[in-house]
Amino acid sequence: QVQLVESGGGLVQPGGSLKLSCQASGFAVRNATMIWYRQAPGKEREVVASFGGRTAYYADSVTGRFAISRDNSKNMVYLRMNSLKPEDTAMYYCHARRPDQPFLWGQGTQVTVSS
Repeated sequence: QVQLVESGGGLVQPGGSLKLSCQASGFAVRNATMIWYRQAPGKEREVVASFGGRTAYYADSVTGRFAISRDNSKNMVYLRMNSLKPEDTAMYYCHARRPDQPFLWGQGTQVTVSS
């Protein structure tokens, strides 16, 4: 079954850290562009970070605080989030783009940054 499953979200205080995980099945993450999106209530979904080939991209709002990585042996993608701010509160989604294949989305994992 081709799917993405996120985990690792939760409640964290401002300044804290979380590591999100995205388990892929049915395809190899090394052959896809993997993207983390987020969507806050009342806002549009936005790209947080992406990893295609050997190139990583980060939104300006998370540069220097977030890091995307990939473990090909486990077929997983991660998003390490440091120095979290209340404005990082959102549902975080893992997304895969593969050549000539439908886009894939995970179900999302909630991140809440609050004291």
